[in-house]
Amino acid sequence: QVQLVESGGGLVQAGDSLRLSCAASGLTFSSYVMGWFRRVPGNEREFVAAISWSGGRIYYGDSVKGRFTISRDNVKNTVYLQMISLKPEDAAVYYCAAKRSAIVGTNAAAYDYWGQGTQVTVSS
Repeated sequence: QVQLVESGGGLVQAGDSLRLSCAASGLTFSSYVMGWFRRVPGNEREFVAAISWSGGRIYYGDSVKGRFTISRDNVKNTVYLQMISLKPEDAAVYYCAAKRSAIVGTNAAAYDYWGQGTQVTVSS
């Protein structure tokens, strides 16, 4: 059974940093593209970042470029999202997702497995 478990969310002030982690189990982690998405209640799920199997290809959503960094550790079966210079508009539930295809996609519908999410709240 595939499990993706996010952690690291919390309440921070604008300008602060956070690092989210997503621990994966039940899959061959190094064979999966991993992504981060976020959702604000009432809105569609928004693409944040994605990383290829080896980490050689990385994509970011326009709103987070230059502030967020995705990385992965294929030994620990974990993907990370380092977030700096957080803004109130970054507040959302952040989800980790896994995708079997080799294509690093930004479309949430293309991802096969999802975590439960971790809340990030940013006060101004």
